[in-house]
Amino acid sequence: MLRITDARTGEPADAAPARRGLTRVEAHVPRADTTGLRVLLVADILVRALELNGTPVWTVLTALEGHAELRERASALGIRPFEDHRAGEPALGEAQVLRVVAASEGPGGGEGDEAPDGVRVEVAPVHDEAPADDESGPVREAGEGSEEPEPSALRLALLARPRHEHLSLGPAGLADAEKVLSHWRGAVAAWATHPSSPIPDPVRQQLRAAWEDDLDVPAVLDVLRRVATSQTVPDGARFETYAYADRLLGLELTRDIGRGTLS
Repeated sequence: MLRITDARTGEPADAAPARRGLTRVEAHVPRADTTGLRVLLVADILVRALELNGTPVWTVLTALEGHAELRERASALGIRPFEDHRAGEPALGEAQVLRVVAASEGPGGGEGDEAPDGVRVEVAPVHDEAPADDESGPVREAGEGSEEPEPSALRLALLARPRHEHLSLGPAGLADAEKVLSHWRGAVAAWATHPSSPIPDPVRQQLRAAWEDDLDVPAVLDVLRRVATSQTVPDGARFETYAYADRLLGLELTRDIGRGTLS
């Protein structure tokens, strides 16, 4: 069962206390910058994890600024659409509310201690790394005047660090993420040419244990790295492992099947 840390108490809470009860995931995005995208991406991953556990989910977006721009950037990042926030009564059968917010913001932007009940999932901000020859001043908020990176590389870079840690993004980090994606997609395409094999039970358990432990996506990525170099996991099982994990990650790891060979 997915357990998520409630930022209000610092204690873990069941993300879906009633497995078949409806869980509402609210993304409270202060701005259409990369911090806002990180908030929405964490909400997207949270929804995917709940759905993998068979939990019905209702997704809601509250965006204070740049609503249209945010939706456009989120779509490019592979984030599935969230409904616009509408005030009203809870949905029929609703058992839990999970509010994903920027760490310095309250749900809805600045509600702070007056925030409504529900598990509060905080996401640390993202900052742009200034180039070495940039003498313009302090670190900038990512997305403000910076060149837009390749979407899937940005998605991976945002997922690679724990959500509660501040993240600095620069050209080198995004280039590294692109290299990892290219290699993994090439590897998956190559593994797909081998006979399929089931995911080994220990590997499946490691994946689920990772994302069910406070949505630890970096640990999921670590499992994939170990599978890629394992001497005991056959290629067909590697393919199934990566395809299964990508239901959570949303990195289109099977995209290059039939397009080429291992890079």
